[in-house]
Amino acid sequence: MTNQLRRASISVSSNIAEGCGRNGDAQFKHFLDIAQGSAYEVRSQIFVARDLHYIDLETFKLLDEKIIEISKMINSLVQKLTANS
Repeated sequence: MTNQLRRASISVSSNIAEGCGRNGDAQFKHFLDIAQGSAYEVRSQIFVARDLHYIDLETFKLLDEKIIEISKMINSLVQKLTANS
């Protein structure tokens, strides 16, 4: 589970970076969509970690707030790219 959580977390920033380096907003948006999927995967993993008592409720709440914030930022960027199209 730790490895999966790490991979998904790294995938968020890696896909944003890769998309930024591509040509055009459509390709960037595609990679942002993948990053968003990875963010949801991270969120799912922290729910499992909480349910299995691997993390306490306070840690869960902190992590959940952070991943929601990141998801909102990705969504805002997707909306701006869509509006520019």
